Amino acid sequence: MQETEADTRANRIDPVLRDAGWGVVEGAHINRELVCPGRIIGGGERSGALSADYVLNYKGHKLAVIEAKRAGLGHTDGVGQAKNYATMLKARFAYSTNGLGWYGIDMHTGSEGELDLPFPTPEELWQRCFPHGNDWRERFGEVGFETGGGKWQPRYYQHNAITAVLEAIAQEKQRILLTLATGTGKTSIAFQIAWKLFQSKWNLGREPSRRPRILFLADRNILADQAYNAFSAFPPDALCRISPEEIRKRGGVPTNASVFFTIFQTFMTGEDEFRFEGYDPDFFDFIVIDECHRGGAKDESTWRGILEYFSPAVQLGLTATPKRDVNADTYKYFGEPVYTYALKEGIGDGFLTPFKVRQMASTLDTYTYSDDDEVVSGEIDPDKEYTEADFNTKLVIDERERSRVDEFMDQIDQRQKTLVFCATQAHAARVRDFINQVKSNPDPHYCERVTADDGKLGEQHLREFQDNEKTLPTILTTSQKLSTGVDARNIRNIVLLRPINSMIEFKQIIGRGTRTYEGKDFFTVYDFVKAYEHFNDPEWDGEPLPPDGPDKPKPPQPPEPPQPPEPPVEPPEPAERIVVKLADGKERKIRYVGETTYWFHGRQITAQEFMDQLFGDLGSLVSSADELRQIWSDPERRTSFISRLEEMGYDRDRLDDMRRLIDAPNSDIFDVLAYVRFTLAPLSRSQRVEAAKGTGLGGYEEEMQAFLAYILQAYEMQGIRELAPSRISDFLQIRYGGTNDAKRKLGSIGEIRGAFLDIQKHLFR
Repeated sequence: MQETEADTRANRIDPVLRDAGWGVVEGAHINRELVCPGRIIGGGERSGALSADYVLNYKGHKLAVIEAKRAGLGHTDGVGQAKNYATMLKARFAYSTNGLGWYGIDMHTGSEGELDLPFPTPEELWQRCFPHGNDWRERFGEVGFETGGGKWQPRYYQHNAITAVLEAIAQEKQRILLTLATGTGKTSIAFQIAWKLFQSKWNLGREPSRRPRILFLADRNILADQAYNAFSAFPPDALCRISPEEIRKRGGVPTNASVFFTIFQTFMTGEDEFRFEGYDPDFFDFIVIDECHRGGAKDESTWRGILEYFSPAVQLGLTATPKRDVNADTYKYFGEPVYTYALKEGIGDGFLTPFKVRQMASTLDTYTYSDDDEVVSGEIDPDKEYTEADFNTKLVIDERERSRVDEFMDQIDQRQKTLVFCATQAHAARVRDFINQVKSNPDPHYCERVTADDGKLGEQHLREFQDNEKTLPTILTTSQKLSTGVDARNIRNIVLLRPINSMIEFKQIIGRGTRTYEGKDFFTVYDFVKAYEHFNDPEWDGEPLPPDGPDKPKPPQPPEPPQPPEPPVEPPEPAERIVVKLADGKERKIRYVGETTYWFHGRQITAQEFMDQLFGDLGSLVSSADELRQIWSDPERRTSFISRLEEMGYDRDRLDDMRRLIDAPNSDIFDVLAYVRFTLAPLSRSQRVEAAKGTGLGGYEEEMQAFLAYILQAYEMQGIRELAPSRISDFLQIRYGGTNDAKRKLGSIGEIRGAFLDIQKHLFR
């Protein structure tokens, strides 16, 4: 009997590791680790999950990865996988073995070769990884993660980030930066770092019994509150939420705690001057600056003064945006990040949700006054061409905004949570009203506005929106307020109705939708303002495929023009706006043309590029239109074919979108594939059903004809999923109450199944 990999692991590899002390020596753990769950491809499915056979942990560090193969295979067959896992996990050593031979790679020096047993002990491997001792590294490693009783385990990139920061602290680095995409758990990372510092009694004064004093600094109360709640595992008396009200009430700043949370405005007077009464410059040992890209390190920034005042403290900046010209000051202040995890990595690993972008160009993207339009208020320049930057700040045309609302409300699933970004607070109010006027849900709280002017009521709306158990409010409109700090996992749509002048802000807005949620295969950005074409960022988001294929070199791109600084949280409303009412009938003439881009194998590509890619890949799966018909007429073969497409990245939602591109929104996916590969004219499902009724029902008794017509109606309404073999029992249950009653009226199960299969051949003739 051939030895399995499980046999090899149990009988050959495990004993070698056990003899070396792994899993025996205190602190030396062996994990079989799910590195990542794999990219979300739709329909609840994922692809590309990665699991490491052995991860050797010692003193809080992942030192080595071992890839195991069964004894019948070569002992170096797992080298590629071992190197890949070691790279992802930041492990120094990678090993491949079949239990008979061992092969090792030093990922730092690049040296590799046959490994002679015995396998290195935990302490030997530790000394190879860290030949120069460091007391704090050892002490940090003795403190385990706070897992909440096992409910939380760090993802591999979170472990990497935490370890990198602690190593920088151990090396006495003063300023530290982490760059991780929105939705990857930066607050959890900050908590674990603080937990290890707290438990190890690290502090700048090297006082052996003193806990560190840690400041978590945010720019909005909602972010400070979220962080405060995330640190709940600390003893209650160790946490302190600093607020101006508390300072006034106490008659001074609180000092008797270990972890303090506040916003930078707490340290500012009404005249924008600093006030630090009660806090000496060296009071805090460690400061976490959340969302530090929001101007925190710029010379003229209010943040900069706070950081300079507390300059003795070790300062950790958290940002979701990579280094670009617009935020170069942040990187200059903190230095290069000790660890980076990009959006494209998060999506590829399956920790973040893929997205698609619909660029909604219209026939009224600019406006020049016409005599038949009415100027309701203000003075219009008849010779000026008003652009997107003018709309809803200088110029208000309600008919235009109403048409935009009609367009995206018609395209979205109105039951899904949606954020709409508007130009001003007044614009957000008007858009809210237009949405509530056209919504299908009768509840008056369906859409709410959340801006600075909405105060505590707006915060309440936001909390209700963030609650995944609640369906109302379903849509929020805002201007600037919700571009950061909205931890709502089930956002399915983001609508851009105002210009985005900063790549940083664009990434923050996109980050509102990237959090994963059960049943959420992707989210959609409806871009009415051409934001995405300015901020496509291949290095961070993924490289688009060139239209003529991956091998054609791309022309040189002009340098990106300098971008203006980020606007304030809520820009002031203009003193006077021009209000124009379009002439009768003009609103009905506004038309929208949407181009969709997709996330495909780690790249952003347009719908046309997606279709070109599909054309090429279909050539390897099906040779003729007749073969495709045969596959599609057989439910078993069709299901297998669709599964193969999904494995290649063509999930059903994306294929459904292709129907819009070929101007056949009510067709079958078969028609999409036949059109793309064989240029066959698509038919609607209604046309197919009528044809099948005409040719496929004649040979059956009246009751069977009625049953098949019922199935065809379900297909016409819902699509190809209704023709899956598993649906037969559902149809029998719904129409007849069960299988036995159905057999009395229709015949045997074999006859029913035969008719079910036969009618599908008529659908796709």
